[in-house]
Amino acid sequence: MHLELIDWIIVIAFLLLSLLIGLLLKNKASGSLTDYFLGGRNLPWYVAGISMVATTFAADTPLWVTEVIAQHGISGNWLWWNMLIGGVLTTFFFAKLWRRANIVTELELIELRYGGPAAAFLRGFKSIYMGIFLNIVVIGWVNFALMKILQVFFEIESIGPDQMWYEDKLLWIVGGAMVLVMIYSSLSGLLGVAVTDMIQFTIAMTGCIILAIVVLNTEKVGGISGLKAQLPAWRFDFFPHVGEASLGDSIKTYSVGIGAFLTFFTVQWWASWYPGAEPGGGGYIAQRMMSAKNEKHAIFATLFFSIAHYCLRPWPWIIVGLCALVLYPDLPPEEAGTGFVLAMRDYLPAGLKGMLFVAFLAAYMSTISTQLNWGSSYLTNDFYKRFFKPESKFPDEQSAQKDYVQKARLFTVLIMVFAFFATTQISSIDAAAKFLIQCGAGLGMVLILRWYWWRINAWSEIAATLAPFAGYTFFNVIFELEFPESFLLTVGFSTVVWLVVTFITPPESETTLANFYERVRPDGVWGAVRERMGIPKGKSQLPQLALCWIGAIVMIYAVLFFIGDLIFQNWESAIMWAIVGVIGLGTLLFFMRKTDIWDG
Repeated sequence: MHLELIDWIIVIAFLLLSLLIGLLLKNKASGSLTDYFLGGRNLPWYVAGISMVATTFAADTPLWVTEVIAQHGISGNWLWWNMLIGGVLTTFFFAKLWRRANIVTELELIELRYGGPAAAFLRGFKSIYMGIFLNIVVIGWVNFALMKILQVFFEIESIGPDQMWYEDKLLWIVGGAMVLVMIYSSLSGLLGVAVTDMIQFTIAMTGCIILAIVVLNTEKVGGISGLKAQLPAWRFDFFPHVGEASLGDSIKTYSVGIGAFLTFFTVQWWASWYPGAEPGGGGYIAQRMMSAKNEKHAIFATLFFSIAHYCLRPWPWIIVGLCALVLYPDLPPEEAGTGFVLAMRDYLPAGLKGMLFVAFLAAYMSTISTQLNWGSSYLTNDFYKRFFKPESKFPDEQSAQKDYVQKARLFTVLIMVFAFFATTQISSIDAAAKFLIQCGAGLGMVLILRWYWWRINAWSEIAATLAPFAGYTFFNVIFELEFPESFLLTVGFSTVVWLVVTFITPPESETTLANFYERVRPDGVWGAVRERMGIPKGKSQLPQLALCWIGAIVMIYAVLFFIGDLIFQNWESAIMWAIVGVIGLGTLLFFMRKTDIWDG
């Protein structure tokens, strides 16, 4: 299959626009680390929020959702829908604290909150672990997804078992795309990434909506009524059934079990660390919050992200995933995700085909640019600057900042090179990634409590980081338990370990705790620190924030299901969800006005 001339014009125009943005914003990113990694701390909420959504809209995400639909129906999306609860928690309990901390990276918080050699070790370890190892795993996933898209879309044969990786044309095409992303992201820093994110997200969402409309109205699918007539009813359910769902087509699938659903909904969102959905915020989400104009913009950026990420983004993917089951009924389960790309290839006319291809390029480039910028921030600020060349080794601040920006661009190139070679080993990297994700079970609560409980110390976080690896090995490898039993046991084990370590190790020094409290002014259990500092206890806003959190969760889930019921023409359910959504919105607005959210 070949793109027509109009398709290539669209693709080339998009790539040139991305490069142009990088060149235009180069000077604004060259002044300091704050300019380069945080856009000068001046991003409005809608730019920061759209950038968050665009980054999570990776090239692999629509394919993965299509596969989930094929295996579990719509209810399979609870695997990630549950993360809304933690995302909204970040909005009301942590966004303003991240912005108030006035730090450059998430890892800089470690030595603000903790002190001594343990804190230095934790910061240095995480700068390498997250900045390089975990980062290239994520980039490897996304690269692999783009290779699969190119393979199906252009009908390119993959290399045989006797060929070497450097003979893979797909790999070199993806390598070229990485170089392009590296150029504009290294030139313009976060500001350029955020601006291109806005354009890329608009293109990607528009393209996916057009694809959903086109495939839904093909003769073979026959619109919503035809789709519902050709697929079993359980595939359209938003919530799982107790037990197994009845099989209704050639792919043997089961609805998400009630045990897994309850684990997602009650435990996973707060207990497990996952890139982009860190409990308490973290990674590129924290980076966007810290780049916002002020605390109010940080809060509204994350609220917008939660609404757009969970309510607006998934439905075009879900529609295409359901249609793919009708259009390509013989696809094996392990290749169900390619149904999304096949639908693009087979049912879009010239012009639209180029636009959809650009949509996937946009999704790919948005994620890669963020990963490169985010990873280089750790290597520059938390490794090079912290351990090798602090500002005290420079004659003046200007020369220090100039050197740091140069090193940031160098680290961006190095991460790209590492990620390219990691992509050549994608089968082993994928296995390692699954292992690492499961080994985050239990870390989340420490990442939450370190803001709200003075007794958490560096050893608490170290223990919570390492304990899940032991729990995973014990429950998954030795006893061969599966999710959710293994996950729940690992969470319990990790929690016991970090609690014991917390109470057998001394608290952080009074100076460290006082400095953190004075800068961040957190609510929660900080009475002992306040008393030593002579600060009177103010009125806690935690009850109001908790009600804001609940109201926002209710509102966003209601809007999510309201849109779904409108699409599937379930009018009574749509009305019910509309009423629930209004109640949630009213609760949110009422209690927001009783907090300081509107200030700033």
